[in-house]
Amino acid sequence: MAYAAFRSIGAYAPSKILSNDELSSMVDTSDEWITKRTGIKERRIAAADEFTSDMGAKAAQKAIERSGIDKSEIDMVVCATISPDYFCMPSTATIISTKLGLENVTAFDISAACTGFVYVLSIAKAFIESGMKKNVLIIGAEKLSAITDYTDRGTCILFGDGAGAAIISATDNKDEAIIDVHTGADGQFADLLMSPNGGSGSAHDTLNQEATSCFMQMKGNETFKVAVKTLTKDVVDILKDNNIAGSDIKYFVPHQANLRIIKAVGDALKLEDEQVVITVEKYGNTSGASIPMAINDIYENGMLKAGELMLLDAFGGGLTWGSALVPFSPLEKK
Repeated sequence: MAYAAFRSIGAYAPSKILSNDELSSMVDTSDEWITKRTGIKERRIAAADEFTSDMGAKAAQKAIERSGIDKSEIDMVVCATISPDYFCMPSTATIISTKLGLENVTAFDISAACTGFVYVLSIAKAFIESGMKKNVLIIGAEKLSAITDYTDRGTCILFGDGAGAAIISATDNKDEAIIDVHTGADGQFADLLMSPNGGSGSAHDTLNQEATSCFMQMKGNETFKVAVKTLTKDVVDILKDNNIAGSDIKYFVPHQANLRIIKAVGDALKLEDEQVVITVEKYGNTSGASIPMAINDIYENGMLKAGELMLLDAFGGGLTWGSALVPFSPLEKK
């Protein structure tokens, strides 16, 4: 039987930093206000000529180089994004594939907002375990600055740009395998976090309305309450289903949306501070890119070792949510 192994990680963050102090000159806010409510100190902003596919390709290149496989062995590319290069088509995954020099690969995007990376992880696992694919490149990439209203204090303080990527490969060693992935959604809460205009749900005669109607809009308080409850239940369920205790987890890698949400979930699981990976202070919320960017941070800091178990957890617009139990299983260097 084929199993799916998490072989490598890579990430990319734009060079431009947007600090809380800079934001306070744009909207009525302050470093103290933002830090107290979100834990965010700064976020990265892509250049005007830097697209989601550019960031995704740079993150993917690192993941490929670290994977121990040749890029010619990659047979599928899946990108999670809510800020694609183009609305509808072509998919950002196809553009990334071309930028990487990958030919004749299956490539497509998915839209699951901040849960996107967990969703693409589940897709890669399913394709590999079915025998249809052997090496899948998964990417979470976002240029959220392109769909952020910088006059809306409730959203512009939260979001940043960046990308993360991983190689998921077939293995016959069950000890290397991704243990489990949970995903879910509930559209009745769709209006809590959405981009209300620009799709087929908008009549053509409304598309010339103000640009802000295509930006992200969020009901912050309601989203916070649902997020804490949903994230906590999901991780409790996946641990219980697999007979794994919180103490067995080396790293809890949650979606980096808000420090208060992360701490609330960590406390509910009775996790130690050293188990919880936090990068929200320097990247903000990068949606589907936040979990792989956080994994990359602990990898590049020398903290993530082969065989160590990660618990991933995410919640996003849709509403969507997901969790995963993932051992880090790099190939032995030859």
